[in-house]
Amino acid sequence: MKKILVTGGAGYIGSHTVVDLVLNGFQVHICDNFNNSSPKAVHAVEKILGVNIPLTKLDLKDKSAVGNMFEHGDFDGVIHFAGLKAVGESTSKPLAYYENNLLSTLNLLDACKKYNVQNFVFSSSATVYSDPAVVAYDEETTKTGKASSPYGTSKLEQEWILEDCVNGAEFPAGLRVVSLRYFNPIGAHSSSMIGEDPRGIPNNLAPFITQVMVGRREFLSVFGGDYATEDGTCIRDYIHVTDLARGHRLALEYIEKQPENSMEYINLGSGKGSSVLEVLHAFEATYGKSIPYKIVSRRPGDLPEFYAKTEKAQRLLNFKTEYSLDDMARDSWNWQKSNPNGFE
Repeated sequence: MKKILVTGGAGYIGSHTVVDLVLNGFQVHICDNFNNSSPKAVHAVEKILGVNIPLTKLDLKDKSAVGNMFEHGDFDGVIHFAGLKAVGESTSKPLAYYENNLLSTLNLLDACKKYNVQNFVFSSSATVYSDPAVVAYDEETTKTGKASSPYGTSKLEQEWILEDCVNGAEFPAGLRVVSLRYFNPIGAHSSSMIGEDPRGIPNNLAPFITQVMVGRREFLSVFGGDYATEDGTCIRDYIHVTDLARGHRLALEYIEKQPENSMEYINLGSGKGSSVLEVLHAFEATYGKSIPYKIVSRRPGDLPEFYAKTEKAQRLLNFKTEYSLDDMARDSWNWQKSNPNGFE
């Protein structure tokens, strides 16, 4: 049984991935600083699984604390979710994003080197893609070295660091990396016990919608209604968080079979786009009534339309999404109405 460190394991995607890993025979150790998550998410995961999950509260920028965790952890691999992740905020606070995200990864890699942990799955992002002339992104699109925001740039730079470490000679046991560039996670666990619970103003579409549905917000703000799309709103590739969690487990299983120094970049998405208003209408269908919204100014860093090319995920991981947009809306709504104030 492999023992996996999941950084940011109390977060939205991290908590769902922990559930998938344990159900498929992995041992898991969570570390999280709870900057944008809640310890109650870990308790909910334990209730779903019926087991206790070891947890270390720490800030990954603290190099000595990270080393101490690895010294006692005996980890076989790492899934690295932890990091600041708001596209809009990153445009106003780029230094904070570079410091937090890059230093955290550097400290993790240093510990992996010291304690011979060679399997590393990195939580990257579709925001590493930036070319407005491209709509369907494949994994080679980033050759330009540009991203659409400081957040995206921080993810791209972490990928470069990982690739340089794979190609270097510092890791005695070698280093095997899969960088998963996923698109827009949505949905919640079928138990409605874990789901997306952002602190403060949400950064993603679904919690904005569901907070309107439970009366926490008066209306949905749609950032831009004049894009060159069919209904004027941005088009994105949405993926159910349960599908996304499974993708991380498949990535772990994949890299265990690879040469001791290897790296792959893999998109995780549905392979098709849905507009903001299409997503809103899917929520209205599961809600049974209309949801108020207003068109407001465009958001800095947003591109009009993009979605994933998913052939590489199918070929290397045997991964295809299983959940529809309607499933995502239903599960998001079930989570929010069961937990109108989130974990708090």
